[in-house]
Amino acid sequence: MRTYTHEVVTLWYRAPEVLLGSRHYSTAVDMWSVGCIFAEMALQGHPLFPGDSEIDQIFKIFRILGTPNEEAWPGVSSLPDYKSTFPQWSQQDITKIVGTLDEDGIDMLKLFFISRAFLAFTLVRFLRF
Repeated sequence: MRTYTHEVVTLWYRAPEVLLGSRHYSTAVDMWSVGCIFAEMALQGHPLFPGDSEIDQIFKIFRILGTPNEEAWPGVSSLPDYKSTFPQWSQQDITKIVGTLDEDGIDMLKLFFISRAFLAFTLVRFLRF
């Protein structure tokens, strides 16, 4: 991991760790963006997370994927812009949101959005098949 600025990528495709102020991230943020674009293609050009500000963006992500906690995303509470007072949303069924994808497409989409710490490893395993 390298140190970067938090002002990267178009807002709608920005990874949660970047939105939460992390300046230490890897190519996993790029894979997040790929997942957002993949979902947008499945939604016929409609973005999955069309936020109009950074806080709106993070809340749109949390409303669908659930508000992260230490169990699901170790270290999330230590990110600079994470607030323990964030609303607590439960994860939604992504198949109901992106229903145009078949089972394999949904599985692939989930890979893009899983826990940031395991994303790169899981994606490499997925691509070996």
